[in-house]
Amino acid sequence: MSRIWDISQPLHAAVPVWPGEPAFALHSHAVIGDGCPVNVGGMFTPLHAGTHGDAPLHYANDGASSADCDLDAYIGPCVLLDLRHARGRVEIADVDWDAIEGATRVLLRTYEQFPHQQWDSDFTSIASDVIARLGAMGVRLIGTDAASLDPEQSKTLDAHQAVKAADMRILEGLVLDDVPPGRYELVALPLRIVGADASPVRAILREIA
Repeated sequence: MSRIWDISQPLHAAVPVWPGEPAFALHSHAVIGDGCPVNVGGMFTPLHAGTHGDAPLHYANDGASSADCDLDAYIGPCVLLDLRHARGRVEIADVDWDAIEGATRVLLRTYEQFPHQQWDSDFTSIASDVIARLGAMGVRLIGTDAASLDPEQSKTLDAHQAVKAADMRILEGLVLDDVPPGRYELVALPLRIVGADASPVRAILREIA
């Protein structure tokens, strides 16, 4: 049987969220006991908490919401690159372009160890010309273990706009610590949330035999 890596963050009350956003919360509405045969809960979550997929609506008012995104980009062969050597921002020279030749989905590892316990404002972003080159090569999805493709304080979102120009899709907040670089099958489907600018995903990589 092919090995599966779960590359999703666990969602819980202490999961780090974007500064200023409310915390994830799980509530119990009913518990098993006298007169109640089931546990029933509900949750509140910022759409960009944990491992998530940005919908085009996030960076373009005329973009598709999570419910309207075509799912093909989120499932299929991918390449995982180790870019821990990049400093601050992934640039053209940091990328092994030969390793991703022919790939349509590319995931980037930038962390030595993923910051599960606290928010990291100094995550490694991705230069817009890297995104543009990936798009020109036929890449349909870009994923990163960072919280965003662009720096936390960016007002222009150059990398996101390069994604828009190439009609790519985005995964952010992936946990790639234990996965060797190489080629895998990716499954990371966004929820069908009408009007949502992003969606939590349960992202996995499956070993290709």
